[in-house]
Amino acid sequence: MDISFYKGKKVFITGHTGFKGTWLCRILMQAGAEVTGYALVPPTNPSLFALTKTVNDIHSITGDIRNRELLIKSMKEAAPDIVLHLAAQPLVRLSYKDPVSTYETNVMGTVNILDAVRMTPSVRSFINITTDKVYKNKEWLWGYREDEELCGYDPYSNSKSCSELVTYSYQHSFFSEDDSPAISTARSGNVIGGGDYAADRIIPDCIRAVTSGKEIMIRNPHSTRPYQHVLECLSGYLLLAQKQYEDKKLAGSYNFGPDDTSCVTTGELVELFCSSWGNGASWRILGDGGPHEANFLKLDCSKSKAVLGWNPHWDIELAISSITDWQKRLINGDNAAKITDKQIQEYFGV
Repeated sequence: MDISFYKGKKVFITGHTGFKGTWLCRILMQAGAEVTGYALVPPTNPSLFALTKTVNDIHSITGDIRNRELLIKSMKEAAPDIVLHLAAQPLVRLSYKDPVSTYETNVMGTVNILDAVRMTPSVRSFINITTDKVYKNKEWLWGYREDEELCGYDPYSNSKSCSELVTYSYQHSFFSEDDSPAISTARSGNVIGGGDYAADRIIPDCIRAVTSGKEIMIRNPHSTRPYQHVLECLSGYLLLAQKQYEDKKLAGSYNFGPDDTSCVTTGELVELFCSSWGNGASWRILGDGGPHEANFLKLDCSKSKAVLGWNPHWDIELAISSITDWQKRLINGDNAAKITDKQIQEYFGV
């Protein structure tokens, strides 16, 4: 896609201090957008947001998505053209430990952001970023389509299914007029990329292990997931936001995931990582599989390809090599912002 569309556009991002949020901010910075971010402090230490010093180049507001009054005030002051809602409690295992906070953030947070959009006349395009895990998982060998049943199993997945229903209700209750903003949801797979420091995620766990000289421990090596580089799904979100900004009839729900050839098991992903990292990196199975997680999950992205013209750009091998390159460059003393921006330029051809 051509990110020059965003030059001069005002974009409001929730969750901008997170891993995906930071990559998104830096894409929009390069495109010449005026970015306002609303989020809690970075959820990890270290964090990509801090390493890249992104706070120096955008308007960053520290706020909780559950704080409705501050959120509405912040959005009205920013007067954005486009709103991208990424703020969430995004971890399955943490949702088992703290389900109440997960639902408060992922469900009421969605209510609050949609109410803020309702009270901000400048907004023309809104996207709620959910997950591939919103679908009722039937362990099918084929990908889930946008019209499949929504019913996440664990508290995280279920709260995101609820977030989808909240969005649907607001769309039809408050945004049905011709001059209303376009409202969509975007469902993407398991996102990987340089600068992710979250707990209980496969690539950060791999990097923590190999940089400590330890063996990588894997819980569910046979689970198939739609792993994709973070730039893949972000390009989809930005393309959708642009297309529905130009034509409200394109609003709806969209999947953004890898092609079938890049849909691999966790074991295959880790094997690719070890091969790309080198230096004798290895892995083995951890006996405790942990709480319930789906064994097979894949997305059908035919709608995104046909309606939006979106297509995956980096296959899984290139995604992994870009991650190991990012991390090794950081270890060797390169600037995190420059490494990140260079990969953005390579991906978008700018």
